[in-house]
Amino acid sequence: MTERTNFEAYLDKHGKLIYTNVGVSMLPLLRQGKDLFILVKKQSERAKIGDVVLYKRNDKYVLHRIIDVRSDDYVILGDNCTDKEYGIKDSDILAVMSGFVRNGIEHSVNEFPYRIYAFIWLRTVPLRIFLKKSLHLVKAKLKTYFQRSSYEN
Repeated sequence: MTERTNFEAYLDKHGKLIYTNVGVSMLPLLRQGKDLFILVKKQSERAKIGDVVLYKRNDKYVLHRIIDVRSDDYVILGDNCTDKEYGIKDSDILAVMSGFVRNGIEHSVNEFPYRIYAFIWLRTVPLRIFLKKSLHLVKAKLKTYFQRSSYEN
């Protein structure tokens, strides 16, 4: 894909896109610089809970998982994120992940191990958000405590 070609044009022409992951929002499923994801252009049917979709948000491309399907939009969350995204419309979604490549081996989202991963990941969203936010708060408190202690000594 050339720099001038955007994802929409590429998907319109080829119907499928294989690309490398950038960022940490989909950890542990997709590792930056190590894994590839395989996308197929979204058709007219609605996406489903658990689908990992490529969508456009403020002129940026985002790859995250659908955690709720509502009548007019979707609630979406990266596997490694704590902030849900609301108001994502069907028109925002460009493609749906059909698989990924890890260590040179292609895996389908229809494989049993992936389906188990997605099932567990979806069922533990509230717990994972709570734990990540709690850990972040504890780290911030400890950092403040140790910074204050170093000034006092």
